Amino acid sequence: MAFISLWVVALLVLVAIFAPLVAPYGTQETDYGHQLAPIGSPGHLLGTDTLGRDILSRLVFGFRTALLVAFAAEVISVLVALVVGLLAGYRGGRADGILMAATDIMYAFPTYLFAVLLVTVFGRSFWSVMAAIAVAGWVTQARLIRAQVMTLKRRDYVEAARSMDAQGPTIAMRYILPNALGPLLVTTSFAVPAAITTEAGLSLLGLGISDMPSWGAMINEGVRYASSAPHMIISPAIAFAVTLLAFTWIGDGIRDAFDITSEARR
Repeated sequence: MAFISLWVVALLVLVAIFAPLVAPYGTQETDYGHQLAPIGSPGHLLGTDTLGRDILSRLVFGFRTALLVAFAAEVISVLVALVVGLLAGYRGGRADGILMAATDIMYAFPTYLFAVLLVTVFGRSFWSVMAAIAVAGWVTQARLIRAQVMTLKRRDYVEAARSMDAQGPTIAMRYILPNALGPLLVTTSFAVPAAITTEAGLSLLGLGISDMPSWGAMINEGVRYASSAPHMIISPAIAFAVTLLAFTWIGDGIRDAFDITSEARR
């Protein structure tokens, strides 16, 4: 399933990259003669919405929005987590206490609620939503990196590096960090679909990106027409579910690849 999901995600990423070429219409292009057209209508494979906008085109650009937000947010989250986790785990002492106190304060806030507050304060732009998801998502990964670093810095090869007069930054970046990336890769593979879910959830509440199509906004609009035009909610809901399942199965595959106990059981 992980291998199949990898191909599915690769195809979706290509569709998102070449969205202007794949989508038959623009996201705001309207066809007032075919409002609420059902699935299979001529010229509109997945139908249209209340304004006559092509749902397939909006799905393609909506996935592009979700990927941009999710990957940008995860890059920032991972960078912050690496800095905080490495400093706290390797330096220890007062630095560890201060950084972990700040991390615990952030951990006390519900991630989704914190993202809602940030978007409410700073607006519904792409950068605001991306930053809100990134700021709310680095805490768990920072704690994981810190735990990994605290374990790895006592290994024999790290002690051997110290005996050869290797300096702290060299030890951290060359000997500790590469061996701590495995668990981080696993958590990141699950964090990407979580970020996509958060972006869709914000849009569902009317707090998503205002000038870009979003699956959450499409589902929110489709709910109001679920009885008269069910295709408005069915298409984005299926696309959302398939995408999340594909990313989740990839995460399961990566987790199993780094799980030594699963290899031993085989």
